[in-house]
Amino acid sequence: MTDTTPEAHPLEQLPGDLMMWVLIVSELLVFGAGLAAFLSVRITDPAAFASAQDHLHRAAAGINTLVLVTSGFLAALAVRAAEHGRIARTRMWLSAASLLGVVFLVIKTFEFIEKAQQGIGIETSTFFTFYYLMTGFHAAHVVAGIVILGLVGIRCTPRTVEVGAAFWHMVDLVWVLLFPVIYLLR
Repeated sequence: MTDTTPEAHPLEQLPGDLMMWVLIVSELLVFGAGLAAFLSVRITDPAAFASAQDHLHRAAAGINTLVLVTSGFLAALAVRAAEHGRIARTRMWLSAASLLGVVFLVIKTFEFIEKAQQGIGIETSTFFTFYYLMTGFHAAHVVAGIVILGLVGIRCTPRTVEVGAAFWHMVDLVWVLLFPVIYLLR
């Protein structure tokens, strides 16, 4: 006799889709490896990293943190609305979360432009190599997340909204880890 209770199959209790969770975990591992490499190299020359960090715009990064955390909250509201069959409200929350993703990208673009105007590029220093690679890779994930939320908004079901929100929360989580390590750690 086979036990088919939910407790017997914990993977079936994951919100969304198993393949999305495979993607999320693999992306978290990639970002984790990048952060580990950053911290490992930082140990070899903390003064140079601290000096390079002084060229970052911490206030803009702090605002971006609030923007993404708020967008994650809005994505969670979309999941709740989808569970209650409120399609218009679901789309409204998804649109608002996506719009905040665009705000994040605009602020990040201004930050990149400011670095370029200062003559700071990916080859300026090891710190900035990591900075551009990690924040640029994250920005690419924000773009992907906006596309996913848009597609989910078109085909609004509780399951698809849950899958899209799970990816969006991964994007939020990565930024919440990148922000203190890159911008604040001295």
